[in-house]
Amino acid sequence: MRLVRLVLIVSCVLAASLPIVGQGRLPVASVTFDVTEKSIEELQQALAAKQVTSRQLVDLYLARIKAYDQSGPSLNAIVAVNPDARHAADALDAERASKGSRGPLHGIPLLVKDNYETLEMPTTAGSVALATFHPRRDAFMVRKLKDAGAIVLGKTAMHELAAGILTVGSGFGQTRNPYDLDRTPGGSSGGTGAAIAASFAAAGMGSDTCGSIRIPAANNGLVGLRGTQGLSSRTGIVPLSSTQDIGGPITRRITDLAILLDATVGPDPADAQTTATAGKIPGSYRAGLRADALKGARIGVVRNLFGSAPEDQEVTTVINKSLEAITKAGSEVLDVVIPGLDELLRDSSMINSDFKFDLMEYLARSENPPVTSLADILDRGMYHSALESTFRARNAVETRDSEQSRRARIKQATIRQVTEALLNEQRLDALVYPTLRRKPARIGEAQAGTTCQLSAHSGLPTLAVPAGLSEDGVPIGMEFLGAAFSEQRLLSLGYATEQTLNLRRPPFSTPALVAGKPPGLRTVTVKTDNDVLTLRYDETTSRLRYSLTLDPKSNPPIASVWLHSGTAEKPAAGRHRLHGVDGEVTLSSTDRRDLADGRLMARVYRQGRAGSSGDFRVQFPAK
Repeated sequence: MRLVRLVLIVSCVLAASLPIVGQGRLPVASVTFDVTEKSIEELQQALAAKQVTSRQLVDLYLARIKAYDQSGPSLNAIVAVNPDARHAADALDAERASKGSRGPLHGIPLLVKDNYETLEMPTTAGSVALATFHPRRDAFMVRKLKDAGAIVLGKTAMHELAAGILTVGSGFGQTRNPYDLDRTPGGSSGGTGAAIAASFAAAGMGSDTCGSIRIPAANNGLVGLRGTQGLSSRTGIVPLSSTQDIGGPITRRITDLAILLDATVGPDPADAQTTATAGKIPGSYRAGLRADALKGARIGVVRNLFGSAPEDQEVTTVINKSLEAITKAGSEVLDVVIPGLDELLRDSSMINSDFKFDLMEYLARSENPPVTSLADILDRGMYHSALESTFRARNAVETRDSEQSRRARIKQATIRQVTEALLNEQRLDALVYPTLRRKPARIGEAQAGTTCQLSAHSGLPTLAVPAGLSEDGVPIGMEFLGAAFSEQRLLSLGYATEQTLNLRRPPFSTPALVAGKPPGLRTVTVKTDNDVLTLRYDETTSRLRYSLTLDPKSNPPIASVWLHSGTAEKPAAGRHRLHGVDGEVTLSSTDRRDLADGRLMARVYRQGRAGSSGDFRVQFPAK
């Protein structure tokens, strides 16, 4: 028996039409404007030039949400759409026409995490127990965003009650990472991370108690800031730990992050922590950005926050490559050690001590809450099974002011002292380390390798920025940590790094809409003798569907069908076997690159005589 092959080269493909997935009918003018990956400044320029209206921006983002959140890749990042968003946009369009723009956020659609109170939508914090919880007010920072002219387009999914870093919960299930649909987006602000990576809005807001802004930023190729404790108000944010909670932006670019900071930070009479900002906030973070900030900067690399296990090496390699580029850009990069860090970080969290009591006090201050405490939630079974052990352990804490919490507070104060001492003694502009020592976890698995504690437990600011992509195309992030209220310097370092590395890449799963519609399946069909092989590729899910129509009189029969990379003259090893005459496979990031380059082949092997069918090369037509 001898095998004879049919080779197909899979590359660019046709875009077919799919049903529109927007809310209502989009205005004709809006279909000529693409919001994908657009910065706030680019949107403002388009608004000023009358290329688009804020109402049209709302509709364009809603179309993307409908195309990709519960359809296509089904990211499951959006939990509510503001029913008043179009009316707010109309009012802001009218105000622009009559009075001019309020500033850079005028008429810009944003998303906020579902633990921020919003006047128009419930605030569920990812929990079915709070499904009907609707405080009739805006969180302090939401109000400031609206005052700046922003449109709150909707609310994003989160890890239930912010109690984890995977973004899973009883309220809405599991959110997916748009770069790898089998992985988590991080958490607890994972809905904001996935949504902003997917261009569901211009930018978004998250909250961080221990990594909940920075991990979603890292896992989705974004930037996110955990500010100095007290930089921004906690009023109106469902608490996890009053000691460590802080809200902040998650965006695609540093300039967008600076614009949101300018609108949201500063003193709130209802939040005593914010009194620390007096005299510490610049006139404008956006205006203070410096593209040359890496020249002459001294960067300390905290090597004991890098992993040593084999599973950690891919992240380390990616970050080391970025540090080499930062060095070439003019920075002095040196390894440093924070004395006794491992011991100081051990048992230094205040979350277990605070959570039960903070949540109970928050609900007691609220009007008609559906539950009254964590114990109430547990008694009613209104939580996701993934939170079982965490919730029960935190509910078992008997008093807020325990010996454990006292020791944790002492450790937190010491962490801050030794970290700032290192920054001062070594004349460092920032410390650098991975946001996660390992890649984003696969859905259903635990996430290992978080380094969230250094900033969260010291109260010092840290900025997460992209460091690169893993071998399989998943974003990897690193952090710049600085002294108290050094946000302006950190933002400039991040801005200069962004310009130097140019690492922002949109996810494969949420491409630009075509005339308001998601791209259709890309299809190619080849016929040899009387047998037909049809390939259909859905780029939003990375799934390749195949169908073999066999002539019953065909001889010799097919032995097997495989996907390979390479060329007909020099094929590489097989990657996917296509089982049966009808089915599908999910392409990896490497497969997708080969597909785009015309190097992904389907090879049909036949049994029988040599030369019974020839070699065929078929390319998909261009989009």
